[in-house]
Amino acid sequence: MEFSDFKKKIERKFGLNLNGYKEKQLKRRIDSLMLSRGVTGYEAYYNMLVENKEQWQIFLDKVTINVSEFFRNPNIFNFLEREIIPELLKSKKRLKIWSAACSNGAEPYSVAMILNDLAPTANHTIEASDLDEGILKQAREGKYDEKSVKNVSKERLKKYFVQRNGLFEIVPKIKGKVVFYKHDLLKDSYGKNFDLILCRNVTIYFTPETQKKIYNGFFDSLNRGGILFIGATENILHYKELGFEKVASWFYRKL
Repeated sequence: MEFSDFKKKIERKFGLNLNGYKEKQLKRRIDSLMLSRGVTGYEAYYNMLVENKEQWQIFLDKVTINVSEFFRNPNIFNFLEREIIPELLKSKKRLKIWSAACSNGAEPYSVAMILNDLAPTANHTIEASDLDEGILKQAREGKYDEKSVKNVSKERLKKYFVQRNGLFEIVPKIKGKVVFYKHDLLKDSYGKNFDLILCRNVTIYFTPETQKKIYNGFFDSLNRGGILFIGATENILHYKELGFEKVASWFYRKL
């Protein structure tokens, strides 16, 4: 079986569209997975994924790069807290926010903490989505190891987490502020009327054509004046063509 046939069968069976990913990077990750499992050939590996749910979950985690932590890139999150969110709150008391490809939930929970400190009385809407149901289950549980919370201040650790059995668990007050759901950026329709969209360290794995499609989708999903917040490893070169203005590095406003 050729790699192109493997991708087609994966989409038909599991609904996962791999065509938007950068081919060389994707193939390298999958070949590495096959080698680690002692599998030779894409057909044998496909059969393994169909027959073994645990192997499919491992495959999904590897392909979709489920890596996240609280307040990832602290200096950038500080700018979000000091400048971006206060500016949005000046024109709107209740914000609608989407954390796209949210992984284990550390990112939307970070935003929930910020909002609870800045505007605790408002009933903000925080949506968080990912295509991996396994990682969404972890996100809803809200339990994290010490490495995940390394950027959380001592004050917030005390205020927003309970430590049990070596893990840090989000308090119900913050957990209840985030709604998680399954969503595929390459296939599913996007919501509307968001004031802030976070999609960080995700699009770097996609082709330029797919990146443009995703950014166009985010543009349509944002309110006028809404902000798109991307990852420290990313840059939107043609943001003006898309209808954005650059507020600061990694922050783009819909005109």
